[in-house]
Amino acid sequence: MEVRELICIGCPLGCPLTVRMEGSEISVTGNTCKRGEDYAKKEVLSPTRIVTSSVPVKGGVIGMVSVKTKSDIPKDKIFQVMKEIHEASAQAPVAIGDVIIPDCAGTGIPVIATKAVEAKA
Repeated sequence: MEVRELICIGCPLGCPLTVRMEGSEISVTGNTCKRGEDYAKKEVLSPTRIVTSSVPVKGGVIGMVSVKTKSDIPKDKIFQVMKEIHEASAQAPVAIGDVIIPDCAGTGIPVIATKAVEAKA
């Protein structure tokens, strides 16, 4: 039996979780709500993350724009996603939600701007 200790990030309580795995059986204890159980199972079976960073802006009033993956990506793709983000740039003007990278690292998930950047006058 494999046992993992986690801290739940499903809600502000931050419950300490214990996940026991034996074959295909998974049991979770320590959670005070259903989100804790859902988070723990997802974390041990298929962990995902939102990735945030920034990219240079050409012709903008500021030189960088913050970006993030539009949704969770598989945790094992983080380094590939970051490599593509580091190679990317945007052209001003940039609006919140603009797609900077349409399909980052073959995940099918876009990287979008999280800040507006106006063009230089």
